Amino acid sequence: MKIVIERVKSASVSVEGEKLSEIKQGLLLLVGVAPDDNNDDLRYAARKIANLRIFSDEKNLMNRNVKEVVGSILSISQFTLLADTKKGNRPSFVNAANPLMAELLYHKFNQELEHYVPVLTGKFGADMQIASVNDGPVTIILDTKNH
Repeated sequence: MKIVIERVKSASVSVEGEKLSEIKQGLLLLVGVAPDDNNDDLRYAARKIANLRIFSDEKNLMNRNVKEVVGSILSISQFTLLADTKKGNRPSFVNAANPLMAELLYHKFNQELEHYVPVLTGKFGADMQIASVNDGPVTIILDTKNH
């Protein structure tokens, strides 16, 4: 899995002009699933994200996690994170899981996250419009193959 983690003051997702989900302070996740991802990867990612100390404490140091600031997560599926751009100018997406597997693991990942913090989502496979106010900015990339 490749996941872009953005600390946000707010974030929302819309499909065809209809707002599906919106959070205030928390994390916006862009989630890409690879063909070799498994339940261990998604459990690791959920635990890591929930406990990642990237929110400021009273001394303005990044010492708090999303649970401690009573934040929420907006999780968005995004297969384009697995794009291969080495050859030519058109990205290849052969490194992304097939849609059936990706959707299953994406939903399982969100269920794991819900053990820690409230999770809202977009619509898997839809053309979504994402709005966010990045806080910091703080943006981190988590690749489960590097743990």
